[in-house]
Amino acid sequence: MIDFNVPPYTGREMEYMAQAIAARKICGDGAFTKKCNAWIEERFGARKALLTTSGTTALDMAALLCGLKPGDEVILPSYTFSSTATAFVLAGAKLVFVDIRPDTMNLDEKKIADAITDRTRVIVPVHYAGVACEMDAILNLAEKHGLRVVEDAAQGVMATYHGKALGTIGDFGCYSFHETKNYSMGEGGALLIRDGEHIERAEILREKGTNRSKFFRGQVDKYTWVDFGDSYLPSELNAAYLWAQLEQAEEMLARRLAAWNRYDAALRPLAEEGLFGVPVIPEGCGHNAHMYYLKCADLAQRTAFISFMRERGVQCVFHYVPLHSAPAGLKYGRFHGEDEYTTRESERLVRLPLFDSITEEQQARVTDAVKEFFGK
Repeated sequence: MIDFNVPPYTGREMEYMAQAIAARKICGDGAFTKKCNAWIEERFGARKALLTTSGTTALDMAALLCGLKPGDEVILPSYTFSSTATAFVLAGAKLVFVDIRPDTMNLDEKKIADAITDRTRVIVPVHYAGVACEMDAILNLAEKHGLRVVEDAAQGVMATYHGKALGTIGDFGCYSFHETKNYSMGEGGALLIRDGEHIERAEILREKGTNRSKFFRGQVDKYTWVDFGDSYLPSELNAAYLWAQLEQAEEMLARRLAAWNRYDAALRPLAEEGLFGVPVIPEGCGHNAHMYYLKCADLAQRTAFISFMRERGVQCVFHYVPLHSAPAGLKYGRFHGEDEYTTRESERLVRLPLFDSITEEQQARVTDAVKEFFGK
């Protein structure tokens, strides 16, 4: 069976984890955590980066830093993972779901303005498959209405929008280093902060409401509880695992792009015949090959396709069920406007196996099976 995903592994992860253990520093903010934070800041031009226990908790921190109050509204796509929504529910906000673009599966920037009310406080663009949302239009709307922008860049590490790293464009950016992502620490993430005014509170939030970070920098002679916070700081063992991959980030990106391009070369000609849809990369978007997907004619064909591929030893999976149709989505939010594409496109999309160590032979097996299903 060709698995849908195999977690990335470079070969030095165990060595670095052993170094952390030998240094008797396995809780957070040790040498490897600091290396990862500094690498993210330097590589992407982020004002501040803080590793977190997950992409979800990075979003939690961003939502709390936005200063939301009960009754405030947050605009986001329904086609996303539950973490995008729960972070803002935790902060007390009401969710306002807006339709997606069928080409990129991203939040439709043209439909945001009509959803803005006097209670709107935040826009949350989700960069699906590592392909950027139309950030210039979103930032212009945010500036016009005095709104925060929180980028859900869980899938967007090493991807860009007109040369700017995803996650560094809005007020806050959130990465995921889950085992399914291009770079992994098992469970983990990072919060990126654009403006310096938010850094101190972010550190306090991350350290259980204490000013512990200032203490370790020698800025205070003891640390104490100063504000609300939680435990968002990951283990040094997780950071050591991630560091082995950040050291090879460019090489890993090159391998994924090569694999993505092999799929595209084999399958786009069939898409041009109208047999299925394939990813669209708008001009100015530098994607990171996070996923390669097909769009079947409808839900019935997708179900048959997944079953057919499994019989041939290939694991393919669908993705999100739209949040606005889920029980929690009905409870905590509403869909603004017409659901023209969200449900329809979500029922068509199916993801092909794509991971750092996938081989050309495995990809050939996948594409041969795809062609067989579609009569080619």
